[in-house]
Amino acid sequence: MRSDYDVIVVGAGHAGCEAASAAARLGSQTLLITIDMNKIAQMSCNPAVGGIAKGQIVREIDALGGQMGIVTDRSSIQFRMLNRSKGPAMWSPRSQSDRQQFILQWREVLENTSNLYMWQDSVDEFVIEGGVVKGVKTVLGMVFTARAVVLTAGTFLNGLMHVGRVQTPGGRVSEPPARGITEQLASLGFTVGRMKTGTPPRLDERTIDFSQCIRQDGEQDFHHFSYLPGITSTLQQRPCWIVHTNERVHEILREGLPQSPLYNGQINSIGPRYCPSIETKIVTFADKTSHQLFIEPEGASTHEMYLNGFSSSMPWEVQIEALRQIPALRDVHAFRPGYAIEYDFFDPTQLSHTLESKLVKNLFLAGQVNGTTGYEEAAGQGLIAGINAHQNITGGEPFTLARNEAYIGVLIDDLVTCGVDEPYRMFTSRAEHRILLRQDDADMRLTEKGYRLGLATRERYDLMCSKRDQIQDLTAFCRDYTVKIAAINPMLESQGMQPLTQGQRLHDLLLRPQLNMKMLAEALPDLQEKIESLEDARRDEIVEAAEIAIKYRGYIERESLIAERVARLDNVTLKGKFDYSQIHQISTEARQKLAAIDPETVGQAARIPGVSPSDINILLVLLGR
Repeated sequence: MRSDYDVIVVGAGHAGCEAASAAARLGSQTLLITIDMNKIAQMSCNPAVGGIAKGQIVREIDALGGQMGIVTDRSSIQFRMLNRSKGPAMWSPRSQSDRQQFILQWREVLENTSNLYMWQDSVDEFVIEGGVVKGVKTVLGMVFTARAVVLTAGTFLNGLMHVGRVQTPGGRVSEPPARGITEQLASLGFTVGRMKTGTPPRLDERTIDFSQCIRQDGEQDFHHFSYLPGITSTLQQRPCWIVHTNERVHEILREGLPQSPLYNGQINSIGPRYCPSIETKIVTFADKTSHQLFIEPEGASTHEMYLNGFSSSMPWEVQIEALRQIPALRDVHAFRPGYAIEYDFFDPTQLSHTLESKLVKNLFLAGQVNGTTGYEEAAGQGLIAGINAHQNITGGEPFTLARNEAYIGVLIDDLVTCGVDEPYRMFTSRAEHRILLRQDDADMRLTEKGYRLGLATRERYDLMCSKRDQIQDLTAFCRDYTVKIAAINPMLESQGMQPLTQGQRLHDLLLRPQLNMKMLAEALPDLQEKIESLEDARRDEIVEAAEIAIKYRGYIERESLIAERVARLDNVTLKGKFDYSQIHQISTEARQKLAAIDPETVGQAARIPGVSPSDINILLVLLGR
């Protein structure tokens, strides 16, 4: 067995799997170390991937050549596109996954990746010499050397779980915590904080009265996560269910608050604002008499159900008593209670945009250790960290994504520029250029970048080029084709729409919000023939992309111009130019923040909280601009 590697990845969660896969596929001899090889990419919380803004991140991972989209599609038991009633910038794919199949699919990917090795153990110390990481030491006494290390320990760093007053050390239920790493990095100057997250109880579906629930089925159209055709699930598709809490549920929970670790002083760490526990909901939204809950299947063939929206650290007796006040759950049996978990994280402003530590060379951090929450945010970071670990040791150019290029770029820039004061979760509102960062065009934005790196395959790149050409061809057809009155007016009048008074270009007709390509094709044989000439496997995807490009062209072009103006500041290098403590023309807060973060560019400096536009103007003057 070898002990020397190019890259070592510590932790095999969503960040670790993407990091290890990327580094190995780029050519680095890579070792992935995990506490339990049977729980690789375990979905510790809800068994679903994607959602608002998170789904866009998964499509970006896939477009770059990552694996999460493929694994999700193969393990899916329900797929839905969220926010369809809004504009395409808000459309977000989400898939319910079979928890065990997700693990098995990821393990198959990793075991069949060249240059990738695995070892089951726990790392308790880094080997660091002269400010450069040289490897790791494990609990079993192994010493592995490497030229770069990626830390993706998730919630395992000094993890502590809470169910009422019962406290159990662990990184996840039934798994031990990781000790030693936090203490070592803190001694080297890393700023350490404490966060918490939680999970709900798991329920036995045989004890749920589904006649008292609202059924929510998935969709069966062409949408999925991976841009590669033919990546599908063979698993049985299953519905989710909606129920609601009531005043009696809230009354029991309020009575139990003195026993809640969140309210009796037992937990003092920072929790997620946008995914609060049920006890936080009844306190924060005291005027609400009901909260919506989702009962989600854990797999295609298991009876275990996940109660989304009822995360709790209450004593198990309080959790069960409250649940049984919901009509559909009056006889419910729980497989296990919900619990809260506290864990260590490191201040992400001590990282560069490549996710390399500023304090230890060739040490990268990704995932919840950077203060984020969510599988998708972790995987996106893991992919970037794995790429840059390989780039660092092979002399390649650093790989980063700008805010106008990807949600992953927004995520990482927010982390390293602004830091976190609560678990960071991605939302579409965080992306100022979200009309440019849609889920439908992630391949157009990123696949060429992935191909140039060597991560996206030639097959993927050729598919993207072919799709782009077909989209352009279809939009050109719509721009040049004139619709005659006699051909279209009967359909318009039958739909209660204003008829044409003269011929009109198909492109302009499509700008009507009530019309779409499919409707017009039924009335226009030439358009139908054009659509049928498109590639069979991706025809619907191409038509949708062309329609979005036509309908939102004005918005897209305007946003592109704005993004270009903003990007100019990101082209003005700032790092190493000043001793900020000596620039007394700017505010004290700005001096402190700039010195602590040491931004790479003026654009990054402008996004630091506490650095004002006038501070930026002064820096530009000092730079001779």
